[in-house]
Amino acid sequence: MDGRARDRIELRTPGEIARIREACLVVSDVLDEVAAATVPGVTTAELDRLARTRARERGAQPAFLGYHGFPASLCVSVNDEVVHGIPSEGRVLRDGDVVGLDFGVVLDGWFGDSARTVPVGRVGAGAAGLLQATREALSRAIAAAVPGGRLGDLGAAVQAHVEPRGFSVVRDFVGHGIGRRLHEPPQIPNFGVRGTGPALRPGMVLAIEPMVNAGDHGVETLEDGWTAVTSDGSLSAHFEHTVAITAAGPEILSSREGLRAGAGTGGGG
Repeated sequence: MDGRARDRIELRTPGEIARIREACLVVSDVLDEVAAATVPGVTTAELDRLARTRARERGAQPAFLGYHGFPASLCVSVNDEVVHGIPSEGRVLRDGDVVGLDFGVVLDGWFGDSARTVPVGRVGAGAAGLLQATREALSRAIAAAVPGGRLGDLGAAVQAHVEPRGFSVVRDFVGHGIGRRLHEPPQIPNFGVRGTGPALRPGMVLAIEPMVNAGDHGVETLEDGWTAVTSDGSLSAHFEHTVAITAAGPEILSSREGLRAGAGTGGGG
């Protein structure tokens, strides 16, 4: 395969989008259960086992398990952990934590991916504001995913929403296309300039995933080779939906509501 084929952005048929939606709805259902179980006293390893079991009960396989050597089915990122947190029997969640839950599956050869950050018990006003701003930033990015727009419009929407609120956009990790593979072109930065980048066309399926820090945008990777943390120890939040661009506008595939952005989105369901 030449470089041009590897870089090509796939345009999916309505039938293919329906298959991706089936995988995404498994992800959504599993995340609903995992989020409900994210309470004080639970270990992150327990959440991982729950996600793996529930996915397989629905006929899907966890997409992250073994992916480039990742040792778990669910990424669980706590407090200053940005993404790719590895679940552990020794990590017990406590009241006031914020926990990023990132999960994907493959179902009949098609991938789905979604993430949300949830509070454990009662969290402070600063943490609640970070979660709200990141969730809203995802909604704004989805609303910008319209035919005739440009890929840079998505990142610009995220950046324009969170930075005036005193938060920062992570630059080291990006969203991505998705379909037959977990990660397909294009890469989707969460910052950018409106009107730049590839044109947005019906049939594109994009995993849009703002990662926002309460402090500086810098991140570091721990010695486990996976867990990314904020460089300054500040809290981080992560929300993600898989979205299809259609002639009528963006359609969220990883939500039971199946909302189009023009009708409003919750950004975390």
